[in-house]
Formats: sequence, C-alpha cells, structure tokens
Amino acid sequence: QVQFVESGGGLVHPGESLRLSCVASGSIFSLYGMGWYRQTPGKQRELVAGINIGGETDYVDSVKGRFTISRDNAKNTVYLQMNSLKSEDTAVYYCNTYPIPYKAVTSTFEREYWGQGTQVTVSS
Repeated sequence: QVQFVESGGGLVHPGESLRLSCVASGSIFSLYGMGWYRQTPGKQRELVAGINIGGETDYVDSVKGRFTISRDNAKNTVYLQMNSLKSEDTAVYYCNTYPIPYKAVTSTFEREYWGQGTQVTVSS
C-alpha cells in the first residue's frame, strides 16, 4: 500500500524556521527519489525540492539557499528544513516521489497517491 504521512507544519513568523517530516511506504522509498511539493488555494501544486536515491538535490529558485531536503533511508523518511521563511512560503506541503508524483496505472484506471499534507503558515 502506498502511503505518505507528512508532519511538522505550523504557524510561524517571517524569518523563522520549520522542519517538515514525511514517512513513506518502504516499497516506495527504496525505489524512488523523494520530493516536497506545495499548494496554495487556486494554484497548481508545485515541486519545491527533490532528492534522488543517490542523494543529489534540486530546488525551485524561490527556496534555494533557504530550504534543505534530506532523506533517512533507514527510517523511510524525507525531511525539509525550511529557514528564513517568508509569507509566500505559506501553503500546504506534501511529499511524494520525485521527479514526478507516484501514479498507479492499470488497464482500467490511473491514480496519483497523495498524503494529507501539512499546513505551513508564515505570518506576522
């Protein structure tokens, strides 16, 4: 069964930090790169940061130098350390496979799997 369980969000002031965690199904974690995505109302979900199985990382320009993605393969967990948070970082954050979200495809249906996400609110 494919599962992503995110945690660590909250309400912080601009300039503060948060660390997000996501536990993923072992069968997924061991085979795929992992990424953090975020979504705000009325906008498409965007990829924020990704880390492949070898540990190489990539970030969207808006978070470079502020966010750090890492993974603990022994715990099937991916982290997102977010520093110097800005109001525009406010969103629901999700983890999923990277570079594209996990999708199950059969002859009769296609389905993307997502967790419940964790809300990050940056406000003064």
